[in-house]
Amino acid sequence: MRIGRFVRGSHPPAPSLVVAGFWAYGVSGLFAAVDPGVRGWRPGTGTGTAVAAVSLFVDLLLMRALDDIRDLDYDRRFNPGRPLASGAVRVGDLAVLYCVGAVTLGVLNAAWPWRAGVLLLQLGYGAAVIGVHRRWRRPSADRLFTSLLVSLPAPVLLHLYLYTGYLDEAGHRADRYGLVAVVVVVLAAGHPELAGKITRVPRAGERTYATTLGVPGAVAFALAVPVLSAVLLAAFSQAEDGWTLVAAVPLVLPAFAAWSFRRGRARWPPAAPPLYLLSAFASYLVLGLAR
Repeated sequence: MRIGRFVRGSHPPAPSLVVAGFWAYGVSGLFAAVDPGVRGWRPGTGTGTAVAAVSLFVDLLLMRALDDIRDLDYDRRFNPGRPLASGAVRVGDLAVLYCVGAVTLGVLNAAWPWRAGVLLLQLGYGAAVIGVHRRWRRPSADRLFTSLLVSLPAPVLLHLYLYTGYLDEAGHRADRYGLVAVVVVVLAAGHPELAGKITRVPRAGERTYATTLGVPGAVAFALAVPVLSAVLLAAFSQAEDGWTLVAAVPLVLPAFAAWSFRRGRARWPPAAPPLYLLSAFASYLVLGLAR
């Protein structure tokens, strides 16, 4: 089945479920870590957080489908092995997947109307962005910073979806600390996007922030984002004394990758950015438990 080939090639179920679980439980811990009104937080024992993890798995699959549709021409040149670029799946197949996935997410979250509403708003925004891109080719995917800004509401809404679930468990209304947590995790999630495109000698037409910022500027930008995330988390963490240092532990991975790249690698170590993000989620969970 073509959809199955797409899932196996672009969103392998086992590792993707691990990421979704870390994401859902870790970010819930992050909200608790910066929330002064919560004591003795523990991950949700009911179905809510588990549904959030499954929803993230499906949602990330759908976002991957949109990205592959947008980048089809580019991938045919630079990533010909991707399922869509190789012809293993068609754009129409991914459109059907997106519609079915959106309905599935609505049903999964039907018991929590606010959560379902935020998630469907995110999915609608993502579809609208791709629709505009396919119709008018705007913004150009080669304009990385413009594309990054246009895409930004999608991850923000995804984390607001998790925040609504956290508020249900915490039993209080939204406040500014939730906004702080969203900024922390959006900054952290930006590191893989920035670092993953760093290369010393880009191929003709290759998309990399080094084209605009230069290699030193791209490296500095990619490192500044996780550092700002960690500083903001440490500043607002409500964890007991000593535990706040956990916020800095994930920075070891970007630092090691930068050291390795500086020693002459042609490209940023590919495993470092996703491992950093997973370690960041783990640190959020630890800080939430240390309340």
